[in-house]
Amino acid sequence: MLKDISLIWHKTNNLIDLGMERTLNRFLRKHGKQIIKLGIILLMICGSVFFAVNHYVEQVGVKYIYSAADVPEADTVLVLGAYVYPNGTLSTMLKDRVTAGYELYRLGKAPKIIVSGDHGRKDYDEVNTMKDYLKSKGVPGQDIFMDHAGFSTYESLYRARDIFQAKKVIIVTQKYHLMRAVFIARELGLEAYGVASDMHDYGQVMVIYEGREMMARNKDFWLAKVIKPQPTFLGEVIPVFGDGGATDDK
Repeated sequence: MLKDISLIWHKTNNLIDLGMERTLNRFLRKHGKQIIKLGIILLMICGSVFFAVNHYVEQVGVKYIYSAADVPEADTVLVLGAYVYPNGTLSTMLKDRVTAGYELYRLGKAPKIIVSGDHGRKDYDEVNTMKDYLKSKGVPGQDIFMDHAGFSTYESLYRARDIFQAKKVIIVTQKYHLMRAVFIARELGLEAYGVASDMHDYGQVMVIYEGREMMARNKDFWLAKVIKPQPTFLGEVIPVFGDGGATDDK
């Protein structure tokens, strides 16, 4: 009895599958070209939106990028983090950013510096590495604030506003990244300006960075303009007008 039921069930399923396959084949024969055309149209629309958003973010950001000599004075310089080598030295990109931040401080463009980066685990520390470099250049520790939870560009800007209570900032990073950073800051209500730190030719890796940046601009357009999520961590307010030693963890 059970074998008969199982056989009937198996045959029924086969018939259903065969019927669905025939129906699908007839549908594709009849409407296949229209489906392909619709798919192409959707891809074109998505591509157009992607490139339009990328262009928009670039155009908003580039309006507020200045030379170090011409940038308006601000509450703080914000240096965005990048890779630190396992031996604790700054990558070329990061060293250029910190050096440019130091020059702005030396020129009197801002009385404080925020170094914002990834210090989410004990064996990787961008912010103390940046602070140590600035101190070696003669910047007093009390003028350097460390943002240990700057896990992304968006989070660094959000925390600059809400944790460090900055209202007017000079953002420092390479130009390909700077346009997005300034865009985010402006969308978050900061009076933000940018100074590019392109001091070297960074080689063929820039092709990868530029491609990745286009995707990041699209992502952060929606984050900063529409969604506005809170960062991974907020925490206690540490006004940038005070003593940077409040951010020390060593």
